[in-house]
Amino acid sequence: MKTLLMLMLLAPSSDGAALEQRVMALSQQLRCLVCQNQTIADSQADLAADLRQQIREQMKAGRTDAEITTFMTDRYGDYVLYRPPVKPRTYVLWFGPFTLLAAGLAGLFRCLSAAACHSGPRNFAGRPSNVVRSSRHRPERS
Repeated sequence: MKTLLMLMLLAPSSDGAALEQRVMALSQQLRCLVCQNQTIADSQADLAADLRQQIREQMKAGRTDAEITTFMTDRYGDYVLYRPPVKPRTYVLWFGPFTLLAAGLAGLFRCLSAAACHSGPRNFAGRPSNVVRSSRHRPERS
């Protein structure tokens, strides 16, 4: 009888498994503020564990995923979202890398074209050719 009672207490209930699955699904959408490159579901940081516990408690209280996400963004900002929304406050996150890439390519193109224009004519070996020849190679005029 005691072993049956112990097994019932230790065995996860279907409600508990569903709740845990829901916690992990929402945790995949939130960024760990300590690790910054991991979701709170993947992170082993203490803060991530606390946030997962907070999500679990809010889900037990009957809050929806949207309400919990709103609570987290109100508390930690849009940065806590693993995929932040596109809005003026997050333009740097979304368009900053592309702007830097375009500026770098434009600078590289400008540098290469300036070097090609100022280097002068080249021979087949890629060395500067001697445009001005000495007077002994010039044919004499009569």
